[in-house]
Amino acid sequence: MNPNTNPLSFEKSLEKLESIVKKLESSELSLEESIKAFEEGVKLAQNCGKKLDEAEKKVEILLTSPEGKDTRQRFDT
Repeated sequence: MNPNTNPLSFEKSLEKLESIVKKLESSELSLEESIKAFEEGVKLAQNCGKKLDEAEKKVEILLTSPEGKDTRQRFDT
């Protein structure tokens, strides 16, 4: 992943990460290839984590009223 390009979407990052995991599990890569793939996987996982954090913050903002109160409805069973 080139740091100078736009980050991938969450879905694309996850798709690439799954592909890397499959390659690493297949044991078909050399040690050098495995390390490069692992490094890319770490960057992709970090990107996914960042995207999830951003989404969580947006949801929290949407669920908070202008007065700062939590607007989620509570259902007691």
